[in-house]
Amino acid sequence: MASTSTLTLLEVSAIFLSITAVLSYINHRFIGLPTTIGVMVISILLSMIAIFLGFLGFDQLIDYEVSLLEQLDFTEVLLDGMLSMLLFAAALHVNIGDLKRYKLPIGILAGAGTVISAVLIAIALYYMLPLFGFGLPLIWCLLFGALISPTDPIAVMGILSSAGAPKSLETVIAGESLFNDGLGVVIFVLLLGILTSGDIPTANYVAHTLAIEAGGGIVFGLVLGAILYYMIKSIDSYQDEVLLTLAGVIGGYALASHWHLSGPLAMVMMGLMVGNRGRALAMSDKTRHYVDLFWELIDEILNAILFVLIGLEVVMIAYSGNLFIAAISTIIIALLARFIVVGMTTKTFNRQLDLPSGAWKVLTWGGLRGGISVALVLQLPTGPERDILLALTYAVVIFSILVQGLSVGRVARSISPKQPS
Repeated sequence: MASTSTLTLLEVSAIFLSITAVLSYINHRFIGLPTTIGVMVISILLSMIAIFLGFLGFDQLIDYEVSLLEQLDFTEVLLDGMLSMLLFAAALHVNIGDLKRYKLPIGILAGAGTVISAVLIAIALYYMLPLFGFGLPLIWCLLFGALISPTDPIAVMGILSSAGAPKSLETVIAGESLFNDGLGVVIFVLLLGILTSGDIPTANYVAHTLAIEAGGGIVFGLVLGAILYYMIKSIDSYQDEVLLTLAGVIGGYALASHWHLSGPLAMVMMGLMVGNRGRALAMSDKTRHYVDLFWELIDEILNAILFVLIGLEVVMIAYSGNLFIAAISTIIIALLARFIVVGMTTKTFNRQLDLPSGAWKVLTWGGLRGGISVALVLQLPTGPERDILLALTYAVVIFSILVQGLSVGRVARSISPKQPS
């Protein structure tokens, strides 16, 4: 059996970075898809080839790939490594004025919408899975609803930039995706605690946890952003200012995690503060250029690596005939839940939202899922329940990125940018 010996972190990082660079080159040179989608398509094809060769008895390639992936903790790499930088980079270029203008739809979709979607998906999954012989306890279904409902800012921001959506819709989808993942993670952690301990928390405990983790993360991010703003404004050296932003992101996320605050929300708030007030009032033109360039490169590189990892991880999933049909049904359920939440929001608050007619199409189809969902499902306790949810999560994520991601631009261009009166 072909396998890798135990590798150091540097060696594993070098292998995946090299794979990403080669796949990115192949995509740019021969395929021409958006980078994140292109590298994931190629990595999925490589995984499928490895699986096919394994069926034919040539299992060296798949054994090597599995052995390599087993030495990489996807959850740790994303949640403790990449996520802080990706969220900061995404928030850096979001205009606070636009967020304030569309605060109502963003707040509804990121808050109540996430909770409603999670419940709808959980209930539908609870009654659907037994039809295919995969009955799960309700708590597992609720966990799946919590991890799959938030739209992923990494997937959304990476694709929306070239989708051609009206500015208002781009702002709403981007703003929602930046905030709802923090809430989704908190809900997931609460449910995971119920699963592992068997204790149902009181309403006061849930409210307190949400206030501390979510509210504390927001306040912590604002404080960090203010400190970073003051330090950047007091000097004029683009090298040092870029270094300050990098240290603020990595150090701030580590501190937030240590204090059990929402690191994602902290990074979003810090990114918004530095990207708006900091860029406008504290940076010279030269510094602004280098800060933007540095974080754009970080965003592109880490996004490419993340989507390659998602594609390669496919070899870790065992699909049966019934599970494949259940996965297709789950994709439909996730889309319907998104449609219901978006439809309720746009219908109820039509006048107040000030969005283009037909906005529900882009808001529904543009609600992409990505690496955060995969990272969360991999945190579940090992067992048959986890294997089922892992397969369902990958199905939704891959459909979301490949099908929705490649077609959301077409849907966006069908929407008139004219605002309703």
